[in-house]
Amino acid sequence: MSPAQKEQTLYICGSCGYESRKWLGKCPDCGEWDSLNEERGPSRLSPRRQTATAQPLSEAEAATVSRLVTGIGELDRVLGGGIVPGSVTLVGGDPGIGKSTLILQLLAALATENQKVLYVTGEESADQIRMRADRLDIDRDGIYLATENRVEAILAMAGEVRPVLLAVDSIQTMLTEEVASAPGSVTQVRESTARLLSLAKGSGLPVILIGHVTKDGAIAGPRVLEHMVDTVLYFEGDRGLVFRILRTVKNRFGSTNEIGVFEMKESGLREVENPSALFLAERPVNVPGSVVLPSIEGTRPILVEVQALVSPSSLGTARRTAIGADPQRLALLTAVLEKKIGASLFDHDIFLNIAGGIRIDEPALDLGVIVALLSSLYEKPVPPDTVVCGEIGLAGEVRAVGHMDMRIREAARLGFTTFLMPATNQRHLDTRTAGAMRITGLGTVQDVIEQIFRA
Repeated sequence: MSPAQKEQTLYICGSCGYESRKWLGKCPDCGEWDSLNEERGPSRLSPRRQTATAQPLSEAEAATVSRLVTGIGELDRVLGGGIVPGSVTLVGGDPGIGKSTLILQLLAALATENQKVLYVTGEESADQIRMRADRLDIDRDGIYLATENRVEAILAMAGEVRPVLLAVDSIQTMLTEEVASAPGSVTQVRESTARLLSLAKGSGLPVILIGHVTKDGAIAGPRVLEHMVDTVLYFEGDRGLVFRILRTVKNRFGSTNEIGVFEMKESGLREVENPSALFLAERPVNVPGSVVLPSIEGTRPILVEVQALVSPSSLGTARRTAIGADPQRLALLTAVLEKKIGASLFDHDIFLNIAGGIRIDEPALDLGVIVALLSSLYEKPVPPDTVVCGEIGLAGEVRAVGHMDMRIREAARLGFTTFLMPATNQRHLDTRTAGAMRITGLGTVQDVIEQIFRA
């Protein structure tokens, strides 16, 4: 151990990983109170100095990346086309959501007679993994399994087996013998990840780490953990529903905000090749409060159902609840309706839901929310062949959104014939893109009432 890594007592923030040589009541970095814990480990307060050589950008060589294609289409999509050699991918999600099942199916897809993969678990026994593999009907000689939580032993094992992929379940159970703190501590998580990262970059071996999440939905451990890895994936979904969403929030080798859709079955996770049709399979027809929105997730258009329920409130303060959407955005759009068209919503409970368990964050959702709220308030259904999308400004204007051609093609493919969009998008739309679709441009929220509820 070098002098720069001399073991000493440190106080480390359990939320963000901030280090201090003395205890502080409040973390200066993230602002959390009483989050600094005493630990002993190598200090990072005095980083090793390395001499670097600068060169012109034009002289830097562009590396040709040959990805490892998994054969699982939805997973390859979110990774940007496959796994990059030497990359480190972090997969997080709620307990029981299917992270270990996904990784085991990934290993089975890659394992052949000539390609070996290594699965290291610090949480389950070999018998438990074998039982899951039998349930998934996975029996591959190329899958090597080890129950180990010491990073030094994992590094030696990887050198012996020489796999094409290493999966570690989970990073919070790993420990390195050079750190005196317990597994799961900030220091252990960071140091274990650093050693596995060094293995990946030095040998070209891709590494997949499974991570626990906190009650807030963030990956447990220091925030620096997400900065260290190349790709961060979140496995989302309600355990009571069959759909699972694999979402990219960071990817150094591809698009972010890409999603993959899976269906959980007894035999494991099954890819959903046409998520739009699946999300709309149980959509009620001619029912107030329901409208279809063509959303863009990464590079893929997906049609989802926006549901709203507006009901008179018997409480002193009306409730505003949003599932699958931003509650603050719902409150903003409610205020716009009250101010611009005089809708009486202050004494009504409002419940908003994106059906299917998916979450939509893009501004194009605004028009769908407005239409669904007015449909429920007026008890007038939206025509079943109609889709809407657009952003709503505070002045009540309907603002343009991107990728309109992709949204139109997806809506037309599923049989929709009427598209309500911002007037700006309509003016710049190629007539060949619209095809047989009837396009209606909206300038303000008042136009929504005229086109849908007074037609």
